Amino acid sequence: MADTLQTAPDFSGWSCPLPLRDHPVVVMGHGGGGALSAELVRHLFLPAYGGEQLEGLGDSAQLTLGGARLAFSTDSYVVRPLFFPGGSIGDLAVNGTVNDLAMSGAVPAYLSCAFVLEEGTELATVGAVAQAVGAAARAAGVTVATGDTKVVDAGHGDGVYLTTAGIGLIPDGVDIRPQRARPGDVIMVSGPIGQHGVAIMSVREGLEFGAEVTSDTAALGSLVQAMLAVTPELHVLRDPTRGGLAASLNEIAAASGTGVVLEDRAVPVPEAVANACAFLGLDPLYVANEGRLVAFVPREHAEAVLAAMRAHPDGRGTVIVGECVADHPGVVVARTGLGGTRIVDLPLGEQLPRIC
Repeated sequence: MADTLQTAPDFSGWSCPLPLRDHPVVVMGHGGGGALSAELVRHLFLPAYGGEQLEGLGDSAQLTLGGARLAFSTDSYVVRPLFFPGGSIGDLAVNGTVNDLAMSGAVPAYLSCAFVLEEGTELATVGAVAQAVGAAARAAGVTVATGDTKVVDAGHGDGVYLTTAGIGLIPDGVDIRPQRARPGDVIMVSGPIGQHGVAIMSVREGLEFGAEVTSDTAALGSLVQAMLAVTPELHVLRDPTRGGLAASLNEIAAASGTGVVLEDRAVPVPEAVANACAFLGLDPLYVANEGRLVAFVPREHAEAVLAAMRAHPDGRGTVIVGECVADHPGVVVARTGLGGTRIVDLPLGEQLPRIC
């Protein structure tokens, strides 16, 4: 009888991928760009910091200084692995901050870049990351003007973490923010979605999906300026990074008090990404992107803006994926291919952690 007894499993080191909302400690979902991230910001950081500039919760803060309108943003990058198909942590650190500035219509100008290095990391690796930062900055037309370096004990990092901050000038007459979405706006996405998250997962887990998936990481400042050259009346721009397209649309709907109707079949998902998501049990709408933007454009300007985007190298794959409506304010729904609808909710955390 005794030899049939088994030792009870030890659950002390286990963690739930979708933790409880009242979890008393930090969990991975708090950094995933979904509902847990939003709660952390709204209920912990905003009350601690105060200040009306934070209330907008855009990709960057819009400030006035000495008569100039500035966009200001900061972001940290902890992606694993450091190098992946189509890019590296250095590319992400530059492109991500440049894109956050561009989503307010700003022309990005200067960045800072701080390195946190783990003791024992090969200097050749650090040098390769630094070279990637420099190359990405030159390609984006920005200057890395200042920085910092810190070293942590071995075992307390993943080789290299980066933090970049950036500033840019917002042109006169431009007012782009999530609160400006209006019923009737046409919603566009600048290209295929899901490539970055799947590229990270494929190399992290050694998976193959029949074709190599490369990250879409790119600086979108030039694309945004091409759109503004058509009309300054762009209502909302967002780069759907953590939480993917679904998170961005939910954030915009909530901020503007409008509804969003997404056409499932119109959303551009590459075959390799679709296959990978089917294999992994993921929804492409929630997978991160690093070189795409979603735009809410007044209907009267939609055709001209669409043409301008498709004429730009970073917007050739632009498609219309839906519209902004007065119904169901704050809620995103998708029309399915069978004629039904489904709610596209804000994700709780992140399907693929540590993707940026």
